[in-house]
Amino acid sequence: MPRDPRKVEKREILPDLKYNSILVTKFAQKMMWDGKKNLAYNLLYKALDIVGEKTKKSPLEVFEAAIKNASPVLEVKSRRIGGATYQVPIEVRNPRRLSLAIRWILAAARARKGMSFDKALAGELLDTYNGVGTTIKKKEDTHKMAEANRAFAHLARY
Repeated sequence: MPRDPRKVEKREILPDLKYNSILVTKFAQKMMWDGKKNLAYNLLYKALDIVGEKTKKSPLEVFEAAIKNASPVLEVKSRRIGGATYQVPIEVRNPRRLSLAIRWILAAARARKGMSFDKALAGELLDTYNGVGTTIKKKEDTHKMAEANRAFAHLARY
């Protein structure tokens, strides 16, 4: 939290060149390691091409639907009250929702072994688009945790 009470400005993110999508740019930037942006974009574009071939639909449409399917609505946040720590369910704001979905998809794709990353990412995007796989399980686990702790919802002040 900044000491200065003024609002911190959000940086403007430019859309990518191939699909003209800000979501693709955010995803590629989250993929990137050690500043290798070209490599990240190339891998993402290859994965989207694979997705397009397999589904016979627009790769961008499938990609956006996969991100939407992976986005959580609720999560739990630890809140300490009188010596006890409670898991309080809170609604996830849109920027964090997008960030969590991207992180979960990338983590699941990186966990797939025995294939190149572009194929692993394409597989994970297809699984998420179809509502199955590791990313969807992570989202459902998060929702179950929030549902189980619904009794502490009155403690939320966020």
